[in-house]
Amino acid sequence: MTLLFDLDGTLVDSRAVVERHWRRLCERLALDFAEVLEVLHGVRSADVIRAFAPDADVEAEAASLDAAEEADTAGLKVVRGAPELLAGLPSGSWAVVTSGHRTLAQGRLRAVGLPVPEIMVCGDEVAHGKPDPEGYLAAAKLLGAAPAGCVVVEDAPAGVRAALAAGMRVIGITTTHPASALAGASLVIDDLRGFGSALAAL
Repeated sequence: MTLLFDLDGTLVDSRAVVERHWRRLCERLALDFAEVLEVLHGVRSADVIRAFAPDADVEAEAASLDAAEEADTAGLKVVRGAPELLAGLPSGSWAVVTSGHRTLAQGRLRAVGLPVPEIMVCGDEVAHGKPDPEGYLAAAKLLGAAPAGCVVVEDAPAGVRAALAAGMRVIGITTTHPASALAGASLVIDDLRGFGSALAAL
């Protein structure tokens, strides 16, 4: 069994940081923060900005936002059960697939004391971000696994859709969104302490 984890909201609870900087961007660009908040989790910054502010300098705004988030670790928390789960996984049996860029992802894992896996596929390394399946398919290929043999752990609707489009099974986690928003997940858990039982039930 090959396990593919989203990062934000799945291994690291980064809501405090993410929402702090997105709120500032929305104020500056005169966007409705509540509306943006409904879709921003699990999606690349540039893709969200492009959807809500297509006339902005999308790449520059995304780069500025991502840099600000990378420099801010105040409020980052580990998702319950993540340290124990990752400590028990064999090397090379799991990967992280995230919409964040690589240095941001590595920094967040280290900030909460989680290991950085051998294989990561990050938002700045794919042509198409979630909900496109490109990232998950790339991770499976790097691990030498067939998509059907992969189980994805996701907290956001865009990520669940990406995993399903890749032909993978999904365990949803309600860190960021309620179970009702994670349609298509085979099972939904509250945090990673329930992962072992959920995996056995698939």
